[in-house]
Amino acid sequence: MELKIFQEIIKNKNKKIEFSVITNLETGNSKIFLVGETIDEYFFEHEKKIQFFCRNKKNGIIENTNIFIQTFINPVKVIIVGAVHIAQYIIEFTKYLNFEIILIDPRKFFATEERFPKIKVVNKWPEEAFKEIITDSNTALISLTHNPKIDDPALIHALKKNFYYIGALGSQNTHSDRCERLKFFGFNENEINSIHGPIGIKLGGKSPPEIALSIIAQLTLETYNK
Repeated sequence: MELKIFQEIIKNKNKKIEFSVITNLETGNSKIFLVGETIDEYFFEHEKKIQFFCRNKKNGIIENTNIFIQTFINPVKVIIVGAVHIAQYIIEFTKYLNFEIILIDPRKFFATEERFPKIKVVNKWPEEAFKEIITDSNTALISLTHNPKIDDPALIHALKKNFYYIGALGSQNTHSDRCERLKFFGFNENEINSIHGPIGIKLGGKSPPEIALSIIAQLTLETYNK
């Protein structure tokens, strides 16, 4: 692989641009490809399959060819609202997954760098925090506080921005009350039903690490189904 390809890889990663590297394993010829761009003439005959791999963020060799595609994708942004014990386990479980974690909690006593090292901690109310966090439909929300004054504004933001995953901790009764409040704020049934509440896959566990595991399992499932 040529030096200029390595330099372009580094540049794109620093700019958080998603891209693929297409390599002919027989000749060693490599090219950088971004979805939506024109396929290089060396790989034009495989355009449809290359587009399929890149759009679906897949790595591998195209069947019956010597063309290898490696796709570089940005971490999925996951917003956790609530510096509770479960959040610590969620963050621990995501260490080796492709997630960028941001923690929001206005309660500075709970949301400290000592309890949550090496991640971005925003000690602000969600309405203020989201002014400095770029979010879109590729963002996920995990809401954990049980406090409507903290959870509701975060859920409202996530629904308006069409987050691909929205989950909220709480019992079935807590979630029913939450849904009624969201109806009052003008959200329809389909929007409200997009919230996973109670959050997590039903694994049967009750302890904080078990609940965190059920949440990560559901988040991962939704991430690969989006």
